[in-house]
Amino acid sequence: MDEFNHYCKALPHTTHVVQWGNSEVWKVGGKVFAIGSISKDGHPAFTFKTSEQNYYFLEEKPGYRPAPYLASRGMKWIQQYNCDSNEDEELEYYLSASFKLVSLGLTKKMQKELGLNQS
Repeated sequence: MDEFNHYCKALPHTTHVVQWGNSEVWKVGGKVFAIGSISKDGHPAFTFKTSEQNYYFLEEKPGYRPAPYLASRGMKWIQQYNCDSNEDEELEYYLSASFKLVSLGLTKKMQKELGLNQS
């Protein structure tokens, strides 16, 4: 969980809260982009927003599943729940992609205030 928190903290303008039963919740512009928790079997579980294409790819991949609660409401969120540490780089890719997706959903004003997605 420390590596997850360290990675999310390094992304620009993120905030962190502990909520929902001791989950590590990371936000940008007040919107959640990543959740770290301990699953019922005691293993770390990491939840993140995905593109539609990545959602359909990951939901079939071992160690990943549609995110409990979020996916059942039609949201494209995936949970990595049973993966080896050699997949850390892959998780970082998906966390960065989630951060980008969520930041693009912020108002243009908020994006400008935070200096995000400016081209």
